[in-house]
Amino acid sequence: MKAARLLASLLILFACVGSVWAQFDVPKIEFQKWQLLDENEDYSQYIAKFPSAFDSGYPQNDTVQLEIQLPAHVDHPPVVLILHYWGAPNLKVERSLALELNDRGIGAAIMTLPYHLTRTPKGATSGAMAIQSDPEKLKAVMTQSVMDVRRSLDFLQQEPECGRILGIYGTSLGAVVSTLAYAVDDRITNSAFLLGGIELGKIIWRSSLLTKVRDELRAKGYNEERLDQALRPIEPSTYLKPGKVGNTFVVRAKYDTVIPPECTDALIRALPNSKVLEIDSGHYGGIFVEERLLREVANFFNAMAKDREYTPPLSIVTPTVRVGFMMEAPAEFNIAAGFDLLKFDPKGRTYASVLLTPKNPVIWVGSDISGGLNAGVGISNRRAGFGLFWSIVL
Repeated sequence: MKAARLLASLLILFACVGSVWAQFDVPKIEFQKWQLLDENEDYSQYIAKFPSAFDSGYPQNDTVQLEIQLPAHVDHPPVVLILHYWGAPNLKVERSLALELNDRGIGAAIMTLPYHLTRTPKGATSGAMAIQSDPEKLKAVMTQSVMDVRRSLDFLQQEPECGRILGIYGTSLGAVVSTLAYAVDDRITNSAFLLGGIELGKIIWRSSLLTKVRDELRAKGYNEERLDQALRPIEPSTYLKPGKVGNTFVVRAKYDTVIPPECTDALIRALPNSKVLEIDSGHYGGIFVEERLLREVANFFNAMAKDREYTPPLSIVTPTVRVGFMMEAPAEFNIAAGFDLLKFDPKGRTYASVLLTPKNPVIWVGSDISGGLNAGVGISNRRAGFGLFWSIVL
């Protein structure tokens, strides 16, 4: 009797999981041939368009655009699907990564996320409709994003000039989407996530970029726990399987306030044996070492293409740039910006910086108290004084 009850429980569990996974299923379609955009001695560039498998009600948004770039003189190269960040005004970064991949004999396909760029409905700005203070709309956007990824993979697999699907890459929002896609699609076995994370309720509730969205959700009666439950159907950790055979590379920013580091750490814990690289910056500081980061992502996929072990660098020297407001005794306020010279603990909570203010340069030795508020000593004009420095790290 106990065995029968256990078997029945397992069958119910599998049925529930199967029904949840079904929301990301994509019907097969016949694709139109891609169009050649550019061809030179280094690469051939194509554009493909096809209907989204999800009907959002916005025709402009429901046409998926895929920009494919294949290296010259390589037959049937493996291809990496690339997803951009939230609010992207262009695909400059993604095209730079495509070139890095092409240099290694790997093709690249850049997918435009829902409500961005060519998919932006009339009257809106790129990405503005992608994250709203409505859990149902958030679930719809994430579901459409993953369905579009899966249909993009269908397209690449049927295109005779493309080789195997090598993997997926995403930055920020693109990393969140690619994590969910990696979890639900077994064709994706190699993934690189730059400044991403899991635990969506926590990301939205604690991100410095989503204050307005959070305030509107709070006005509707949501707290972090209720939001987390509402977003469970699109939460990547719901689907990430410890036993999945795959290779992953995660880039984490130590001072990230957009994707909280604890959410990136949760992603790392959910990906056994993931390769990890930490940079000494916030969410935007990667721009100072963008070329090096993209090169490492390309190196990761190159190693996967050749069935080799990938070892990330121990570190990439990244400036820790701080911008904020300083209050020095007795009651003097200044705008201040600068960079760290020294860090006195592994987490960088106590540090020394050189800061520029409208009045004069300041050597600041401070320690983080909470939420970007730092207490310490400022030294300028041969005098020292206690003060407070509220700052964000780029």
